Amino acid sequence: MLEDLSSLKAARERVADQAMADINVTDPALWSTDTVWAAFERLRREDPVHLHPPHQHRAGAFWSVTRYDDIVAVDTNHQDFSSEPSIFLGDQMEDFELPAFIQMDSPRHDVQRKTVSPIVSPHSLARMEPLIRSRIQETLDGLPIGEPFDWVDRVSVELTGQMLATLFDFPFEDRRKLTYWSDVAMTEREATDLDQADFDAHFKAVMLECAEYFTRLRHERAAAPPKDDLISMLAHGAATREMSPMEYLGNLILLIVGGNDTTRNTMSGSVLAMHLN
Repeated sequence: MLEDLSSLKAARERVADQAMADINVTDPALWSTDTVWAAFERLRREDPVHLHPPHQHRAGAFWSVTRYDDIVAVDTNHQDFSSEPSIFLGDQMEDFELPAFIQMDSPRHDVQRKTVSPIVSPHSLARMEPLIRSRIQETLDGLPIGEPFDWVDRVSVELTGQMLATLFDFPFEDRRKLTYWSDVAMTEREATDLDQADFDAHFKAVMLECAEYFTRLRHERAAAPPKDDLISMLAHGAATREMSPMEYLGNLILLIVGGNDTTRNTMSGSVLAMHLN
């Protein structure tokens, strides 16, 4: 713990000596070493609406807004601060755009989000609670005692994959496909050894594999009475049943990543934080 505090102190000292134009919150090293917070502290204190210069990111210059009230003001004013066409730094591939409701403004955002939001209503979660508890117990009871194991794979990935499969009513034996599709969707090219052309080709191939699988399930659910899983909700919802194939895929990826990335990393990060503290 003393080493971690020392590293954090050193990071804050480095950031304190930097020119504002050199502070780059998109630098992966700051995130992988958990030292990005010193940069945010300085931005909030000295330049809470900060223009990062174009050399800091391949997408070019961008603004970072770091104070709470300013963030709320931006996030609740889609007339002046639109989410369209993307919420990410950089543009999507021109020939492979994946629209999703998180990248839309009202009213399209609201009606599409409302279609799937019942899945996490208090009533729905209460109904699933026994299943969630039983799966957690079974997963933890199955861990080895007295020998090392991979917590991320055996617990974090496994539990989120199980619950994603449940929410989608996705074939349980293929649940690791959901994790894989999420990982590919969120991987930056810089984190791989692929050049841009090969990276783009791999991304497209994997996303089309996801689309093919879910399109088959979509047709099956559309032909059956409505149920309370995410695919059925999208297939029968008035605001979503006529979505184009790419918009359907974009919303699927949004839901898969939302169910995998945050929960899985929170499980892993929480255990690491308890270990360090």
